Amino acid sequence: MKNAAESRKRLYRIIVVGLMAALVYIGNYMEIKFQNDTRIHLGNSMCLLAGLLFGSVTGGLASGIGGGLYDLFSPIYITSAPYTFFSKFAMGWTAGKISRSGIKSEFSRTLIAAIIGQIVYIVLYLGKAFITQLILGNPFETAATVMIEKAATSCINGIIAVVIAVPLSIALGKALKASGFAYMTEGKPESKGYFNPLTTVLTVFAIAVTAGFAIRLSADGNIKKAQEAKDQAYEQQIDELNGKIEFLYEQLEMTYPEPAETTAE
Repeated sequence: MKNAAESRKRLYRIIVVGLMAALVYIGNYMEIKFQNDTRIHLGNSMCLLAGLLFGSVTGGLASGIGGGLYDLFSPIYITSAPYTFFSKFAMGWTAGKISRSGIKSEFSRTLIAAIIGQIVYIVLYLGKAFITQLILGNPFETAATVMIEKAATSCINGIIAVVIAVPLSIALGKALKASGFAYMTEGKPESKGYFNPLTTVLTVFAIAVTAGFAIRLSADGNIKKAQEAKDQAYEQQIDELNGKIEFLYEQLEMTYPEPAETTAE
């Protein structure tokens, strides 16, 4: 009976991860886009909601999977999918971890969890944007400007996420507890230590993703610089040829022929 109950709980947790990941995925499409590739969306509010309702691991996986899938199916963000999985997981995991802390007031505990979870994500997101610009060879000032531009919409997204997720999680949490579903989705008590198999795997994954992302960006930057060098060389050759042609026309006392006028038929 005990094994059957644990198997049923495990199945319910898998279902919850799938459902919440779908909400995160759909929330990303509820957006307002701006010209500098930034946008306001509801994806982050669903990430926080997953963590607040179902804890660190379940909420983190739902957040990471939903956010990563959105990037994976987008031609604009596809290369960022692995990093998005990690950063969204960190947001949901942090919110879920703090929401299960010893703070007595439910509202205070939920609010603090949501705020800190969102701050963790904003720091990771802006750090990625800043480092990306530096790896691409842009000066520090340009990288800082891009980061500041993205910080504005990130903070707006964060405020919207907290405002939506906190009251919604409190209301839904009471309904889940009353129905008994919350008990069926709870996992085993989590270790108080930070270095457990899950955090170790995620740390290694984050390092691998960051290294791969940096190598890819560095390669793209080198290709871009090589192409710019070729373009400059071609422009220099064209200028030299134009100078020689002008010199010949001057020596021969000739003028440039006027381009023939074309008339539409």
